[in-house]
Amino acid sequence: MENNAKIYYEADADLELITRRKIAIIGYGAQGRAHSLNLRDSGCDVIVGQRPGPGFDKAVSDGFQPIPIGEAASAANVINVMLPDEVHGEVFEALIKNCLSPGDIMITCHGFSFHYQLMNPPAGVESLLVAPKGQGHMVRGEYERGGGVPCLIAISEGSSEETFQIGLAYAKAIGGTKAGVIPTTIAAETETDLFGEQAVLCGGVSALVKAGFQTLVDAGYQPELAYFECLHELKIIVDLLHRGGLNEMREAISNTAEYGDYVSGPAVIDDHVQDRMKQVLSEIQNGNFAKRFLAQHQSGGQEMESFRGQDKDHLIESTGTRLRELMPWLQDDKPK
Repeated sequence: MENNAKIYYEADADLELITRRKIAIIGYGAQGRAHSLNLRDSGCDVIVGQRPGPGFDKAVSDGFQPIPIGEAASAANVINVMLPDEVHGEVFEALIKNCLSPGDIMITCHGFSFHYQLMNPPAGVESLLVAPKGQGHMVRGEYERGGGVPCLIAISEGSSEETFQIGLAYAKAIGGTKAGVIPTTIAAETETDLFGEQAVLCGGVSALVKAGFQTLVDAGYQPELAYFECLHELKIIVDLLHRGGLNEMREAISNTAEYGDYVSGPAVIDDHVQDRMKQVLSEIQNGNFAKRFLAQHQSGGQEMESFRGQDKDHLIESTGTRLRELMPWLQDDKPK
């Protein structure tokens, strides 16, 4: 018998547990904006902690009055750090830690900084993870349509059941309980999220697309054909997978494509690939990836900038730029 995780819905969460608290959202990026607006629309008392810049200006245009991060942390008793993972530690130590009081709750929407101990709340301050499984524009858009996106929820070891219930209330306030909230651990959310990004969703897909494109080009085919077959049409397959899983995707494609899936997919992604995936997972679990990621940030980010430049002039990019000009409707898919 399969042991399915419990899923919490609207009736399982008491919204009052969060509406009677003061919430600081630290950082007004895509997720920070979505959470701030959803929380406010659900009747919560929200403060935005944001430095001057585009995020500050956007918060003002949305009707908030941003204040310095330390002031926001001092004024609130639920503090959600929505900044990039790599700056959580420095911002927490410099601006937040000394502003916390016993009974406060620290939240993140990704467990990275808790799991790798970038943020270690002082005694009496508990840690909570509420992680929507969607980008910020989706979290906001689904809420506005009367729904929500699924969320993961976790508390740190030693945190109380009350903190868990406050987390459910927070998830309800951003729309998560409309879709379902799944309990997990901070370690599991962090490690699976990083692995998915690296081995499949971003790293794996990017490498597979480029390898397929280059294989066709090296064999003498036009780069335009290679672009359409290895990158452009990927969205069709991903949309089918997203809506109905592997089986629905295979029902929707041609018999030729389905048969090729069965016989050629395992030849490309074989046991050797899974062995390398296991090594990627091991580097995440033992903290080596986090150390490398943080070290490159602390040294000025030159490694990241070097990586960003690698594909700038790749043939797949210049080919895609030309072909996308023929398809202006693609711009309609960009988040607003």
